[in-house]
Amino acid sequence: MRKPLIVGNWKMNTNIPQAMSLVQAMLADLDKIPLVEKVLCPPFVSLSAIKELVKGTSIRLGAQNMYFKDQGAYTGEISPLMLIDSCDFVILGHSERRQYFAETDELINKKVRIALESGLTPILCVGEKLEENEANRTEEVITRQIREALASIKPSNKLVIAYEPIWAIGTGKAATGKQANTTINLIRSTVANIWDQDTAKSVRLLYGGSVTGANIAEFIVEAEIDGALVGGASLKANDFVSIVSQTAVLKAAK
Repeated sequence: MRKPLIVGNWKMNTNIPQAMSLVQAMLADLDKIPLVEKVLCPPFVSLSAIKELVKGTSIRLGAQNMYFKDQGAYTGEISPLMLIDSCDFVILGHSERRQYFAETDELINKKVRIALESGLTPILCVGEKLEENEANRTEEVITRQIREALASIKPSNKLVIAYEPIWAIGTGKAATGKQANTTINLIRSTVANIWDQDTAKSVRLLYGGSVTGANIAEFIVEAEIDGALVGGASLKANDFVSIVSQTAVLKAAK
């Protein structure tokens, strides 16, 4: 059975003191919640400080991005070797990286590959734009993104994939649970076609896109959705705790 996973992506928010305060505001409550894997992804500058705060707890950490080389003359980049001592997960291919920093499926493939080789768990993000959704191209876009991201990579049940429809990110307009589950079922089928059925069944698939404590239940009750990649709501201690708590209760009831 796949363990539910809730990931908080803080994006470019909080300085170190603010990040520490946010963790302190939710740490005790989060740590008490069983059955759900909890991951916080603060900005790079706060990883070391937060690592000390969560030491000895059930909270795990992730980075928001990384480069596909271990070291070298790549000014401003962060390598997997720099991350491996600070966190276990890394978000790759987020739509904001694709949109604002021109990241391609080929580049994301290189990042996924080295993440797995380095012992990090990649959270691969895929999702279609509004115009693609309205043109009924969701299946085409999602299938292409996954196939290219996983090209020539050996099967791994460490992989996590997050479906984030771009039209729902930060807009307050989430997909419905049924919509999300349909696309996530497509993702699992695509992984099975690329790798194999057993690996596809073990890969955790998340929904992301305007997830809050008020709507998390709609997604978590769906069979193929194993958790959520949470943006803005992860910056609100009470809301994030609520998302994790509801996930634990609803998944335990299934």
